[in-house]
Amino acid sequence: MSTIKLASVALNQTPLDWEGNFRRIETAIHKAREQNISILCLPELCVTGYGCEDTFFSDSVIERGYDGVQKLAQLTEGMFVGFGIPVLFQDRRYNGIAVAIDGAVRGIVLKQFLANDGIHYESRWFSPWQRGQREELTMLDAVMPLGDLQFDISGLRIGFEICRDAWVEDRPAIKLASRGIDIILNPSASHFAFGKHEIRKRLVVEGSKLCNVGYVFSNLLGCESGRTIYDGDTLIAVNGEMIACGERFRFSEAPMVSAVLDASCVQGNIEKRREQDDNCIIVDDVSLVEEDSAEKISRPVSPRRTEKQDEFEGAVTLALFDYARKSRAHGFVVSLSGGVDSSATSCLVALMVRRSVSELGLNGFAEIFSYVPGISAAKSSTEIVKCILTCVYQATKNSSQETHEAARCLAEQLQASWCDLNVQEIVEAYHALIEKSMGISLSWDKHDTALQNIQARVRSPSVWMIANLRNALLLATSNRSEASVGYTTMDGDSSGGLAPLGGVDKAFLREWLLWLERREGGELSALSLVNAQAPTAELRPPMSNQRDEDDLMPYRVLDGIERYAVRDHLDPVAIFKKLSTELSESYSKKEIAGWIERFFLLWCRNQWKRERLAVSFHLDDENVDPKTFCRFPVLSSGFDAELRQLRELAKGER
Repeated sequence: MSTIKLASVALNQTPLDWEGNFRRIETAIHKAREQNISILCLPELCVTGYGCEDTFFSDSVIERGYDGVQKLAQLTEGMFVGFGIPVLFQDRRYNGIAVAIDGAVRGIVLKQFLANDGIHYESRWFSPWQRGQREELTMLDAVMPLGDLQFDISGLRIGFEICRDAWVEDRPAIKLASRGIDIILNPSASHFAFGKHEIRKRLVVEGSKLCNVGYVFSNLLGCESGRTIYDGDTLIAVNGEMIACGERFRFSEAPMVSAVLDASCVQGNIEKRREQDDNCIIVDDVSLVEEDSAEKISRPVSPRRTEKQDEFEGAVTLALFDYARKSRAHGFVVSLSGGVDSSATSCLVALMVRRSVSELGLNGFAEIFSYVPGISAAKSSTEIVKCILTCVYQATKNSSQETHEAARCLAEQLQASWCDLNVQEIVEAYHALIEKSMGISLSWDKHDTALQNIQARVRSPSVWMIANLRNALLLATSNRSEASVGYTTMDGDSSGGLAPLGGVDKAFLREWLLWLERREGGELSALSLVNAQAPTAELRPPMSNQRDEDDLMPYRVLDGIERYAVRDHLDPVAIFKKLSTELSESYSKKEIAGWIERFFLLWCRNQWKRERLAVSFHLDDENVDPKTFCRFPVLSSGFDAELRQLRELAKGER
């Protein structure tokens, strides 16, 4: 029996990390060689890193990419490997795959469809390549074919779809099928979003079925450049059936999944090759097929569907791990208030340690974070948490015993370092300073917002100081729902260098903490103290019984409005028509209209806050981050006309 052994590798790369990126690719090639892999699929732009942003305009980045490929190609004796690099041709830049076969680069395939939606702006740097076009490129004194290419290696034909190419209706696979392709490789930089894994699996299976081929998908892994998370999907399908699916959210740098194909199952397309194809690069001096192989043919697999709670934990813990090591932070500091957001943030740091140590071992974790004091001496994951997570509670006279106890107990159960501060004297000092300076007497009935905000702001210097003393990263705890309506104090509770919850809504966070409490049982019993409370900022006097949903609206409603406004781009009136039907059993139309008006007033008024919020992770297509996803003018009319129409519709409604 003749077989083909191929593999998909997920790589955790870093933009412009020439030595590190080269080393990880080299590791992947050596690992593949040890397993007798003949066809290896690596992720998109893996040599330079995908997130190089405007440094793609630099000629030196292009040249270093070329140089790296030339060196890496020498490692591919007896193999077929594609290396992702940016390409400069006739004063235009392209997203390309340099194909190395048996020790030499034989051609460069260029991406035909660029990713320009959501968080992607590929057309800022790259041009799309025209289907069917072939040119020649001089690269490091060698002339090689460039463009829409396929490769015939002793009768085995291999083609490419590069990431976005597979997501369009007129995908290149359709043309590849007519050219008698046997194997399609898809090197990708496909960002993580909830539920996207299922879509990718469908695209891979459908691509293999459409062309009657073997189809290999490889994705980037980790928090590559700061905001985007890559889940490291590695998928292999043949003739409409999935035969390999790697585990996602891995902490190792180059996880690989492989499969063995029966060559006769994919080489049945030879009758489609009768016409001469000028875009096909023929290589007859090497074979990728093993004759009379004893390898067992890979059988279909049924990957389990991952729940949203698991995806959230996997994505954010991996991102925290990468953000810490790539920024060389000595750990994290969290202002732990005993509420949902700060508790979830603290739990995610502890879970990051547990998950990474489980995969890498104590020695593997200690090697990566060897620069952090105390890590090398840690004998367990809980001792590591003590080294890298500091939780700080900062009380005023408006803080309750319930939140203090919830915060203290959670920090204790997580084994975090604990700081217990009281900042009431600092608050009172500011009151006295301002009253004397302005000649006024501050009171809650006249100065509510200012009196609330000063409590949040005085907590910032002390927690920043603790983070500085520990050389740690201060984590802001604001979530997406609060970002939408500006329910955060700038330079107060918004303080931090990273906001790991900035891409997820409050309603989901509450559900996730309940899920985590049930999963962990008594080990995190302190979460019951957190989950039993109604969310509150605790900035007004206790007798006011302050509640976040009283200040804003029910989080369920807020998230529904945000979803229609951000994801679906609906105006206030269109949203009212939808929600007045969906929520008719719970709320009156007058209430719904009032909340929609409040949302849009706060949304428009607080765009400047969203422009200043800390870096956050992208988790789905409802992100409100203006730097990567949802752009909105800082100054606008505030939907005045639409809100007037909304008020008219709501008149007389109960």
